[in-house]
Amino acid sequence: MPAARRLSPTAESHWQRWTMDMQIIVTDPDALAAARRAVDAELDAIDAAASRFNPDSEINGLMRCGRPTEVSELLAELLGAALLAAQQTDGDVDPTVGARLIDLGYDRDIAAMDSSVPLAMSVSQAADWSMISLHGRIAAVPRGVVLDLGSTAKAVAADRCAARAHRVTGAGVLVNLGGDIATAGDAPDEGWQVLVCDGDDEPATMVALSPGVALATSSTLRRRWRRGQRALHHIVDPRSGWPAEPVWRTVSVVAASCLAANTVSTAAVIRGWRAVDWIRAQGLPARLVDSDGIVHTLGGWPAEHPGGRR
Repeated sequence: MPAARRLSPTAESHWQRWTMDMQIIVTDPDALAAARRAVDAELDAIDAAASRFNPDSEINGLMRCGRPTEVSELLAELLGAALLAAQQTDGDVDPTVGARLIDLGYDRDIAAMDSSVPLAMSVSQAADWSMISLHGRIAAVPRGVVLDLGSTAKAVAADRCAARAHRVTGAGVLVNLGGDIATAGDAPDEGWQVLVCDGDDEPATMVALSPGVALATSSTLRRRWRRGQRALHHIVDPRSGWPAEPVWRTVSVVAASCLAANTVSTAAVIRGWRAVDWIRAQGLPARLVDSDGIVHTLGGWPAEHPGGRR
């Protein structure tokens, strides 16, 4: 996943959470401890609100309820983001694929999954995002529908973490949550230097993000598991009910928010080759690596440097 590199005097922290690499960089070294505390507090709150792997999370209570319920401001924001992404992508990014992910074996944290279990061909309840109701803080999820906000919630988390850390410290901040990158405040003089790459043998390139800009990378190379003889990944096409065909190994998009970037990068993985014209029409800088490792750049993404492998 993309990793930020620093040149100007800054400070950074790396750690693991949600079975992914996380990183924060601040332009004021004295602000690092406070910024990290702010990020941890934000992630704790999002985990308590929206994790389907946490049986005590607010979203699990909402799904068990099966009737209109008042939810917290945070969960309402996360649900709203998921429904907005679904609307903007004509349902390609659909938060109601949770039951299908469970059918496919993604029923627990990826690190705890048992690949020896055969693929169950159960048929989950048909669902789509239009079945979810949200009016202000009143939300309703039909009984039996399982929400998975993983894609959009992580992007919102990056946006919120960067904003909160900047608000607390006044420093320029970059937050990287497993490839979902958000920035807030001033950037170093050379911009936020980010190495975009999803593995040691994958094509790599360095980009400089301006202040307040976000970058998201969606990948079919990560969060993979096996069921019997079948290799699976976590980006499910809601129409087929199966992991998206790996036309793209990775898709990276730059936008004004991490949520906006992630919405496009995730939908692009699902849309396959159709994504090229769709992204081009939006004018967003994007980098797509196809199944043969060939890099395609759109919307003013900088040209790749020869031999760009990490």
